[in-house]
Amino acid sequence: MGRLGQGFKASLLALVGFLVGCSANPVYTTTGVVLSNYAEGEATPYVLQMTDASMACSLGQSVDPLIYSFSRVTEPPATTGSLLMLLAANCSEYQAMEAELDYLQADFAGNVPAAKDAREKAKRLNAEVASRRLVAFERAMLAYDFDPAAEPLQCPFLFNDQDELTFLLGHLTGLQAIVNDANSGALAGIPRNIAPQAERAVRCIDNEKWGGIPNAIRAVVWLLLPDTRPALSPSPWDVLDNSVQLGIDRGFRVSTALQIVAAETFGRPDVLETAIRNFVESGETLEISAAYPLIDSVAERVVLHASDKHWVSNYGYRTPRASFGELSPRSAGSNVQTMDLDDLL
Repeated sequence: MGRLGQGFKASLLALVGFLVGCSANPVYTTTGVVLSNYAEGEATPYVLQMTDASMACSLGQSVDPLIYSFSRVTEPPATTGSLLMLLAANCSEYQAMEAELDYLQADFAGNVPAAKDAREKAKRLNAEVASRRLVAFERAMLAYDFDPAAEPLQCPFLFNDQDELTFLLGHLTGLQAIVNDANSGALAGIPRNIAPQAERAVRCIDNEKWGGIPNAIRAVVWLLLPDTRPALSPSPWDVLDNSVQLGIDRGFRVSTALQIVAAETFGRPDVLETAIRNFVESGETLEISAAYPLIDSVAERVVLHASDKHWVSNYGYRTPRASFGELSPRSAGSNVQTMDLDDLL
């Protein structure tokens, strides 16, 4: 009887454990659905309206693991997931930017060991950025069941502006992943065919509506892969100029950031200087898109970094706040505002 009682107890405990597991799964599933819907309907629009690029990237790093931990019990929100990983990649990129500036400063000072160390750090961080951006790209493709290599090209059905932006940024992020991988020494192994695929896919997006970003992406790809440029099309640099103006008109300066990246990559200091100056000057009158100010804030980080690289390389220090938009120090005879320290003592 004692053995029977022990066996019964063991069976009962096993049954209770089974039932508890079964009862927990629906709770997890429901919670996952709620979180996914919240992320899609509330978190994403909120993040896109942020102006603090650093805080936005921190949100991507912290929320993405939470949301995707529920992918074990429910479908993950690939649309929001693409944006979250894009933001997480930005965090890594900001660290890579700092490492690159450390390298340039050490190189300027002739500190070879410090320069080598910072250079290696920048490469590793660029590989991390590239890997995260590849995930963001893949999630965007999954979200809209889009095959970028399909022949003929079949544009996805995009329900609203948020879908269009997610799809567009997904391809831009894929293109950026290639650049980051190149800067890492190909540590991440990003597929290079993403570039021509992006050139085709962004034709699905209205260029004027989105401030010239689609055509700016195409122009960068044409520079990277000249064979992708259609016959009789304008010069990529002319397309970038046009995209920049459209961006200013629509409250998006992403095209300017892409123009600057292209200028750095292909050795056009004249374009770089003009683009940085135009970016700063346009900010004085620009009406930033009320729904997507984060996009402009991220673009500004890219432009400021380009300026900082020039200043550190040539003068050993970052862009002075009053000189953002210029690539050389002001002359000693120019009017420079100084702070009166008497009131602080």
